[in-house]
Amino acid sequence: MNIHAKNLVSITEANQNFSKVARLVDESGAVVILKNNVPRYLVIEVSAAEQEQLAADEDVMAVSKRLIEKNRQAYEVLAQ
Repeated sequence: MNIHAKNLVSITEANQNFSKVARLVDESGAVVILKNNVPRYLVIEVSAAEQEQLAADEDVMAVSKRLIEKNRQAYEVLAQ
């Protein structure tokens, strides 16, 4: 994820003008909220979070399939 300077918002500004934060998320997909000039929070659209979760689930399935294929003999012995 690329974060641009225009997508950085102080926590004070986010608190006082959350509609600006929401507008930036709509335009760019993500906003980082800074606390004491340190990135602290990430605001993203719900659909983007769901896509990330789906990708993570797919990664788990790929790893599971690879492990099953790699250890097929052991699984077959255990199944007996």
